[in-house]
Amino acid sequence: MELRDGIRTTGAVRGFTDQAVDDEILQAILDDARFAPSGGNRQPWRVAVVQDANTRVKLGEAMKPVWDEYVAISATGQTPFTVVDAAPYQLASVTPGNVPNDLLDNIATVPVVLAVAADLGSIAMMDKDLDRATITGGASIYPFCWSVLLSARSRGLGGVITTFASRVEPTTGALLNLPDNWALAATIFLGYPIKQTTKLTRRPVESFTTVNTFDGLPFR
Repeated sequence: MELRDGIRTTGAVRGFTDQAVDDEILQAILDDARFAPSGGNRQPWRVAVVQDANTRVKLGEAMKPVWDEYVAISATGQTPFTVVDAAPYQLASVTPGNVPNDLLDNIATVPVVLAVAADLGSIAMMDKDLDRATITGGASIYPFCWSVLLSARSRGLGGVITTFASRVEPTTGALLNLPDNWALAATIFLGYPIKQTTKLTRRPVESFTTVNTFDGLPFR
């Protein structure tokens, strides 16, 4: 697959066939992803290939309330879990655990479940002293996660990066024996797609790119 085609056709895939993913293929995907860039080339990631069905079920159970909350907030028209102008809301129409989610409801049978952790002691948080939530540390871990999806796509697989488990890290981290001073950055689901995405819809360049300053003229 041409790199450009991979970039433009790698969407979020949440529905998988029953076909298993061979360990050799998963090894090759991770072998590709390890070349992702990171600050100081410190490669601050660790991956747990979660195969135990019981652990998977417990992870799913921990994430389901987060999913319910996400759906409930979205229904109000707000951005879930934003750190900007977060307004109170009520779970008026949602009973926790009752909002369907195929991935979490069937997590025991998803072909591949990866938990990705980040070594906080090896990441330079350039914005850690600003009066807002930090974000720059993600530059050292999420390129690796994205490279996993790109490599999977080149092999006919699909997947999705999720962060629901991070909201309940005290529970999910304990299930995975997360080391001290490490953060659960993502849970990645992989498999052979029921339907492979071939065309994605995204905003045009001029809608988000300006000249010189963020309020400058559109870049065309």
